Amino acid sequence: MSDMSAALKIAAAGMRAQSSRMRIIAENVANAGSTATGPDGQPYRRKIPVFTEELDRATGTHTVRMSKALPDPSDFRSVYDPGHPAADAKGFVKYPNVNSMVELMDMREAQRSFEANISVIENSRAMLSRTLELLRSR
Repeated sequence: MSDMSAALKIAAAGMRAQSSRMRIIAENVANAGSTATGPDGQPYRRKIPVFTEELDRATGTHTVRMSKALPDPSDFRSVYDPGHPAADAKGFVKYPNVNSMVELMDMREAQRSFEANISVIENSRAMLSRTLELLRSR
């Protein structure tokens, strides 16, 4: 496999991994304000994406992929709201352990990584195109 196609394969894998990461972040944000349906239930628990390195033995390239999403073990937020249907005996309601600011920062980082991989693909294409032009001009 040429260096150019290896670079494209690695960048594409990075884009897929960041896309998966963005889906997890979107799920976290979508559930940030949800509560359990009753006082004994648990609210949504934030998910954390886990990435693993993969070796493509056929091409010898190392790529990345999101292998799973683990639950965030941090504590739920508790808000005093005795009239809420999910309030416990003391009047507290458990809310997800999702911090919108953290999710926003994670989304920006994922977006920048995605864009960096797009840049690699665009630059690789431009280099390949320029190489073909040089070969044709001979």
